[in-house]
Amino acid sequence: MTDYIKKLPKSELHVHLEGTFEPKQVFEFSKKNNISLPYKTTEDLKAAYKFDCLQSFLDIYYLSMSVLITEQDFFELTMSYLKKARENNVVHVDLFFDPQAHTARGIKVATFMNGISKACIEHKKRYGLSYNLIPCFLRHLSEKSGIKIFKELKPFSNAITGFGLDSGEKNNPPKKFKHLFQMVKEKGYRCVSHAGEEAGPQNIWDSLNLLNSERIDHGISLIDDPKLLSYLREKNIPLTMCPLSNLSLKVLDNLSDYPFRELLKLGVMITINSDDPAYFGGYLNDNLIRLAKDAHLTKNEIKKTVINGFKGAFLPDEKIDYWIRKINEIEQ
Repeated sequence: MTDYIKKLPKSELHVHLEGTFEPKQVFEFSKKNNISLPYKTTEDLKAAYKFDCLQSFLDIYYLSMSVLITEQDFFELTMSYLKKARENNVVHVDLFFDPQAHTARGIKVATFMNGISKACIEHKKRYGLSYNLIPCFLRHLSEKSGIKIFKELKPFSNAITGFGLDSGEKNNPPKKFKHLFQMVKEKGYRCVSHAGEEAGPQNIWDSLNLLNSERIDHGISLIDDPKLLSYLREKNIPLTMCPLSNLSLKVLDNLSDYPFRELLKLGVMITINSDDPAYFGGYLNDNLIRLAKDAHLTKNEIKKTVINGFKGAFLPDEKIDYWIRKINEIEQ
């Protein structure tokens, strides 16, 4: 099974650039940019990766990204992730990142946009890995703050495919950002949002109906609402699920309880992704291999979810068809 998973070309639809910031690299950037951290060594930082909820992760997540200062920093971080993606046989990525987390530190929009964009362009020229850039609004901040960053990103509109919504879900319902996402949709961008990870099915419904979300990131609580399940199946709305993330953040106790197989059999378009792999113990192949082992998945089930990863990607139909043919050519 492991060899089969590694051979499959894959599309990753839910990965946060800042969540690929490996501890060793955090310390390298800290030293280069003369920024002190409350951890003396890489091992100390790694030891702090014991999370009991989403917020405990976000605290370290934002602390680590504080050492990202220059355009070159963002370029190197992006190139580092894309190298990992290539090693996992990822051929397409819809890449998330958090602009407000950087502008709040005084980093100019052009600094991170140029660094990220240049790395993606260079990597695509070298290796052919296609990509879409999807900035995410931080839901613990105000809609006013989201509108402000949306306007500040306008000079880079040609580099951006869509917008997402992430960070703490509790007490930050989708309706808080209804006007903002109307603006996003009116400008022709794709829309996605985290929902159903920390909160119930209503947040998924509201993300679909109020935010025009075309994909739901996580969506674990879907299993509690049969009507929502039927709706997602009928509309072919993808879920970008992240097994190791949900395990690390105590959303579930073990992957044998993960609703993946049940949802897949019911016809929901499940995709598997790495979320914040530097923090949660693995990149895309690691997620697929661990889920296959713990949930006793068949090769056909793995194949189906990898194909779903392309069906749910913001790619031209001919590209989607091409990669599905390539997957079908690989012997099981």
